Amino acid sequence: MKEAIIPKKVIDDGKKKALMIVGFALDKQAGDPVVLDVRGLTNLCDYFVICSAETTVQAAAIYEEVKARAQENGFEAHHCQRDDGDTWMIVDFFDVIVHIFHQEARSFYDLEHLWRDAKKVAIPKKKKQIIKTEPFNHEGTKNTKIT
Repeated sequence: MKEAIIPKKVIDDGKKKALMIVGFALDKQAGDPVVLDVRGLTNLCDYFVICSAETTVQAAAIYEEVKARAQENGFEAHHCQRDDGDTWMIVDFFDVIVHIFHQEARSFYDLEHLWRDAKKVAIPKKKKQIIKTEPFNHEGTKNTKIT
């Protein structure tokens, strides 16, 4: 009888996706990125990614970068929304919802306080340490590489 091999650590796909998205946002100089683990607190998603921009032009650039790079990596947004002034933009990937704020709007809405019971996910200090993955395949799963 063969014994089952159990992996030592199972990687959470939603968490990986959230960290990849942080990397995409950082490529456009997103400010103060935060990943909140909201599992068990809401049925909306598993993770929130929250970041900010100094200008609405920068916020729009982050928004477009996140959407484009996600698609390049095999996961597309379910829903995208921008407010009239480009001060708060949302990209919904089902398991991860990305909130991109102009800094003043981020302070006003203060999602980190609203979701203060959520666990903060550690974001590597160096961008090179952020988990990288190969593109998702057509079944919605992905081949994983950790660097």
